[in-house]
Amino acid sequence: MTASAARLTELLTPVVAETGADLEEVTVSRAGRRSVVRIAVDRDGGIDLDHVADISRVVSEALDQLDEQDPSALGDSYVLEVGSPGVDRPLTEPRHWRRNVKRLVTATLADGSTVTGRLGDADEQRVVLDGREIPYADLVKGTVQVEFARKDEEDDA
Repeated sequence: MTASAARLTELLTPVVAETGADLEEVTVSRAGRRSVVRIAVDRDGGIDLDHVADISRVVSEALDQLDEQDPSALGDSYVLEVGSPGVDRPLTEPRHWRRNVKRLVTATLADGSTVTGRLGDADEQRVVLDGREIPYADLVKGTVQVEFARKDEEDDA
């Protein structure tokens, strides 16, 4: 197996983009004699199983073409797993923040401090966390906090 995650990311990013989704992560590992290629995809509005199936088909076709061109790239056989990133995925790109507006997040700032609050807005320059505007230059990453029952949802009930 010679295909690295970086090589597959380069190959698959435009393939996934054609489906209207973003390629978030590629990992390649060995499981016995097989290679396991795992990719995480996402898009604005979320991703559903039908879209995952469509992406799986086009990614599989691209990997089959790679295998025809370079039979050693993926080894004798490979397994493809396509899914969405989990809630524990770090928020590092503007699109990650935008897709989590209204969620409770903890942000790690460049000065080493952390801020937890409700994400009110996010665009290409900054996020708004509980009314506080924070430019991306001041952010290292964010993490979505899992809420089993949001306070405002309880008030609506």
